[in-house]
Amino acid sequence: MFDYIIIGGGSAGCVLAARLSEDPSVNVVLLEAGPVDSSVLIHCPAGFSMLSRMKETSWGFNTIPQPGLNGRCGYQPRGKVLGGSSSVNAMIYTRGHRTDYDAWAAEGNSGWSYDDVLPYFKRSEHNERGADDWHGAGGPLNVKDLDSPSRYDQVFVDAAKQAGWRENHDFNGPEQEGVGIYQVTQKNGERWSAAKGYLTPNLPRPNLKVFTGAHTTRILLEKKRAVGVEFLHEGTLKQLKAGREVLLSAGALMSPQILMLSGIGPHRQLVENGIATLHDLAGVGENLHDHPDVVLVANAPKQTDLIGISPAGVAHVVKGILEWRRQRTGLLTTNFGEAGGFIKSATSEPIPDLQLHFAITKLIDHGRKLPFGHGYSVHVCLLRPKSRGTIKLDSNDPLAKPLIDPNFLAQRDDMERMIRAVRVTRTIMEQSALTGIGARESARSASARTDQQLEHFIRDNADTIYHPDGSCRMGSGAMDVVDTQLRVHGMQGLRVVDASIMPSVIGGNTNAPVIMIAEKAA
Repeated sequence: MFDYIIIGGGSAGCVLAARLSEDPSVNVVLLEAGPVDSSVLIHCPAGFSMLSRMKETSWGFNTIPQPGLNGRCGYQPRGKVLGGSSSVNAMIYTRGHRTDYDAWAAEGNSGWSYDDVLPYFKRSEHNERGADDWHGAGGPLNVKDLDSPSRYDQVFVDAAKQAGWRENHDFNGPEQEGVGIYQVTQKNGERWSAAKGYLTPNLPRPNLKVFTGAHTTRILLEKKRAVGVEFLHEGTLKQLKAGREVLLSAGALMSPQILMLSGIGPHRQLVENGIATLHDLAGVGENLHDHPDVVLVANAPKQTDLIGISPAGVAHVVKGILEWRRQRTGLLTTNFGEAGGFIKSATSEPIPDLQLHFAITKLIDHGRKLPFGHGYSVHVCLLRPKSRGTIKLDSNDPLAKPLIDPNFLAQRDDMERMIRAVRVTRTIMEQSALTGIGARESARSASARTDQQLEHFIRDNADTIYHPDGSCRMGSGAMDVVDTQLRVHGMQGLRVVDASIMPSVIGGNTNAPVIMIAEKAA
């Protein structure tokens, strides 16, 4: 018997385990399907470029065929390891725009406005720049400027300034709009995941137990109360009982799946998969959405200190490996997407509706393809898409992957914005600061000039920027799953705490907001 059972050792789960076990009078257990976060590829920042291809630390999900992507299946790697996606992501620390949270509150979610959530962002954070009105110091999550930024970061920022955008040194300060170099969740030249910040220092606590390799199969219910969890561990089906609550933090793709496997969800879908309906909740798995993203690649063959495949490029990386092993500095502290910004697709937009990630390599197909030569990439993603999709069951097998349908670019407005996004990004790439290094847009995208050609390019190449959310939406409507305390509607002893509760995706990277959500939940 444990007081709290936490399903999922990702960003939210690590926060919950650490914060709840601060009370020595309660017992907490954390269940994580993946392994311990021991791989050097996790702790070496540049190692993340290989993690999305590794089955040991990634779920490696694919979406169902997407009509909006010309029938292609999108890729959804997601972290399967202690720390979850904070152990495999690009370590960018952003919170979104204050109006994102004010919109949550305006929809009836009291307690979730920007002013309400800012204290939890600050509580989680140790910003090496120091504390101020916007940032915290002394929190478990280390946030800092890059130790060894690429010289090309400022080249990109200068090009963006030439195109008319202002430089911004703090995207999480009073104003989000602008371009600059991102802060990252690193410390002393290593990744600083939620596991390293929250969980690892507290593993010696006698009231905290962690199971890795523990795949949750269902939540145990007695009538309308969650009383425990069933999970596969070391080849055996096991059960744990919860004295107080079960906290579901398996992420936007798997939290709804686990609810439905447990008999909580849309009655028709449960029946179709041979699952008894224990609690008919229509919104489970609905409202899934994500930031659609497309990448423009530029070739810069003479810039061999941009990360790429060539004899000089290999020597550059080998030198970086040796430096990182000796002193945790240099090339391998990169998160690749070092610079970027928040800009508008049209001057009429009230707030930025696009985010840029400038990568110091030629990035194709989530890094799963390695082109020869040197260059850079610019991701541009749509921050507030209108398209909505679903998570559904493929079967009642708890080991089966869910049916993931983000429904990318289904709404015409999303496509119109993405077309403008490519054009705006090109205006930056065409400035002298970037063309002066001999960089030219690759033929793959450069031939797309008209709106029709751009749409075809986008549908052939766009995919996720890894921010799924919304599938267990917070609210009080008929299609909402949790209330403002993150309690599952109509249930007792059960909460969902992860990105799935977001009513709408925030305008930025989602890791910091998920950590905030878990701090508030705790």
